[in-house]
Parts: sequence; structure tokens; C-alpha cells
Amino acid sequence: MAKNSKQKNKLKEKLTFKYRLVVLNEDTFEERFSFKLNRLNVFVFGSVSAILLVSVTIFLIAFTPLREYIPGYSSSKLKKQASDLVYKVDSLEQQLAVNDVYIQNIRKVLTGKIKDITVNKDSIAEQLRIEDVDLQPTPIDSAFRQQVEREDRFSVFEKATKKTDLVFSSPVKGQISDLYNPKEKHYAIDIAVKKGTPIKAAADGTVIFTGFTADTGFVIILEHPKNFITVYKHNETIHKEQGDLVKSGEVIGIAGSTGTLTTGPHLHFELWNDGFPINPINYIDFE
Repeated sequence: MAKNSKQKNKLKEKLTFKYRLVVLNEDTFEERFSFKLNRLNVFVFGSVSAILLVSVTIFLIAFTPLREYIPGYSSSKLKKQASDLVYKVDSLEQQLAVNDVYIQNIRKVLTGKIKDITVNKDSIAEQLRIEDVDLQPTPIDSAFRQQVEREDRFSVFEKATKKTDLVFSSPVKGQISDLYNPKEKHYAIDIAVKKGTPIKAAADGTVIFTGFTADTGFVIILEHPKNFITVYKHNETIHKEQGDLVKSGEVIGIAGSTGTLTTGPHLHFELWNDGFPINPINYIDFE
């Protein structure tokens, strides 16, 4: 018992033994300030400081926005917003993929080349792609074709005005320099205008193609209701981009003389319905 009592007294003496901490001026050794301390005070002060530091840190993390700056930690609100954005991005990607496939298919139809058939390169008719199709007519079909050609080969398309109440307006005012002539594979009318004349949309629609070719220069194609398509070629510039929505009479380009298949500033205008060319004069008053 006496031994244990001595050890306790010795430990207590060590903990309560007082030390004097003095801060001196290094050059003059002048005492600046000092204070007394012992091991017990240092231990208690250190423990209290650590507890306070931990408590303040926990409070900041649990009840302030500072927790969002800690790597790997995020609030439930941010997680919900991130999830919503992921769903929206996924939906947009799917919609864009569908639109890309649709636009690519339209572009293939409108910009493809018909193989082994001689056509006027200044017409969209050459761009209808024909693949793996047996085009050899039967005797009955040949006789029927000859009969149709003798009467009026394209009359069925010229009468298409009866199937819709869609109203077209003239894309530009000018002198018609070349008429619609399906026998010469010219499925359009050419309108001579001054260079820089605004080209307007013939009806409300969507831009499905814009581009430049060596033969036809700057080309813009619009899709309209009732499966109508209008084509504008030899533009100096194009003011719209693929996917834009346009209103009837809205300026979509500037007339010019771009491309090799042109003899001067004019608009080469084509009108199509259900994949077939139509005489634009049956729909539009160009005078």
C-alpha cells in the first residue's frame, strides 16, 4: 500500500510540477513575456482544443454548404439534379440519334447519284438513289409506258394541286428563263434575277439540307406539310442551317450564280411531292 501511495504521489507531482515558459529577445535576451504551466494544464488544454476543433469541423460538415466542397460528398439535392440531367441528356441523345438517321436518309435520297442513267446534273432527279432494283420492264409494262408517254407522261403529277390546300408563294420575282421540261430532265424552272436578290421560302417548312456542290453551287432544301419539298440552287449565300424552321416569305438565301451549271444570276427552283417532281407553275404565280 505504501508503495502504491508513493507512486501516486510521484505521478501527481510530475503532473503538477510547475514550469516557467519564457520568451526572450534573441539579440538582447530581454524577457518579453512568460507564463507558468505544468503537464496537467498542457494535457487539459490540448484535450479541450482537440474536442473543440472536432466539434467545429463536424458542425461545418453537417449544417453548412461547405460539406459540398469535400471530395466524394454531395447533397441529396445535387444528386437529384444530376439524375434529372442524366435522364434529360439520355432522352436528347436518343432524339438526336433518331433525327440524324432521318436526316441522313433524306440526304441520301436528295444527294445520291443514279448509276448507269444519264440525267441532267442540274436537277435533283439525279439524286434519287436506286440500288438492287430490277428496272427491266415487262412487255405489258412497256406498252403501258408508251401509251402514257404519247399522252402526257407527267400529267398525273401536274394535277396534284387538287390533293391539298397548301398555298405556295413565289420565292423570288423575276423573268422565267427556262421552263419545267421533264423530257429534258429539267424538273424545275429557272428565274433570272439580279445578283444579291433575296430568296424567300415558298411556304412554311423545315430546312432539311444545306450545302455546296460544284455543279449547282449553294443549295438549300425545305420540307413542307403534305410531303412537299422545295429546292433552291445556285445561291450566292445561304442564311439558314439544317434543322431551322422557316415561315413562308422568310429570306433563306441570296440569289447568285454559283456552280458550273449556270449562265448567270438566277434561281433554279424545284417542287417535289411524295418523291415526284411537279411543275411549280401549277402551284405558284411567278409573275
